[in-house]
Amino acid sequence: MENILKKNNLIFLVLVIVLVFSLNVGAEKFKIGISQFVEHPSLDLAREGFIDQLAEKGYLEGENLNIEFQNAQADFATAQTIAQRFKQNNLDLVLAIATPSAQTAVNVLSDTPVLITAVTDPIAAGIVSNMKKPGTNTSGTTDMNPVAKQLDLIKNFLPKIKNLGILYNPGEVNSTVQVKIAKQKAKEMKIELKEATVSNSSEVSLAVSSLIGKVDAIYVPTDNIIVSAMPTVLETAYNNQVPVFTSENNSVKQGAIATLGIDYYQLGKQTGLMAAKIFAGENISQMGVESSKQLKLYLNKKSASQIGLKIPQNILDNADTIFE
Repeated sequence: MENILKKNNLIFLVLVIVLVFSLNVGAEKFKIGISQFVEHPSLDLAREGFIDQLAEKGYLEGENLNIEFQNAQADFATAQTIAQRFKQNNLDLVLAIATPSAQTAVNVLSDTPVLITAVTDPIAAGIVSNMKKPGTNTSGTTDMNPVAKQLDLIKNFLPKIKNLGILYNPGEVNSTVQVKIAKQKAKEMKIELKEATVSNSSEVSLAVSSLIGKVDAIYVPTDNIIVSAMPTVLETAYNNQVPVFTSENNSVKQGAIATLGIDYYQLGKQTGLMAAKIFAGENISQMGVESSKQLKLYLNKKSASQIGLKIPQNILDNADTIFE
């Protein structure tokens, strides 16, 4: 009897192994390449949200999903090399995070579906020609932020502001688009916008210093070079009691005073949902570029206190997230 039981158990085990193997053979595995222009909290969160959303839809890294992550370290030539590498790897989909990486991916990859995220103006960047109907192998999400409303927010803090500094890299299309909007808004507000530009992170400290004594506050758009060097911006500005306002929430978490902006983790999840639809058979050429579905008010009370900046009561009452 014992031998019969052992034999039956062995047969059962073999049947289970055969069943599992047959299921795995039928399960499709997808290969994704992720090209990120530079590491900083907002772009990192967009990537994490993308991967987490795919997991929620049943696409698990290491099981039915392989992910190759590459970081260009804020170098355009490296972003180009990454795109060329992805072209050779026969991937099912590429995620390009930030405008420079998106531009290089679109220029190199013509047959692979390319999803973009954290791209401010896909049309101005030459990534798509139509937001609602791209009609190509590219779609995704934009992080175009409400620049005009963000300047209104600064005015709320500083009603008598006359001069506003703006830091950016003129080599990033996403930044020049926002600066153009900021110039128009500042003109309407009768505020003089003073520009300080950089081409790499080593120039950031000098650029901030060039504004000290000339501006009442500093505004940082979603510029990848500047945001990746935010601690340097904050240290230099706050040592001189100059408030820094930004366009994305993680800079506020690091110490900027406030912003009305998007949640990059949720933006990444939004993009991940688009990827899941592509894996399920939806045609990317018919998918419109999506924008963030909600804006939130972020405030850093500690930083305001540090430089003696009074927070308007309406800001305190309406803030969605307050960093103490």
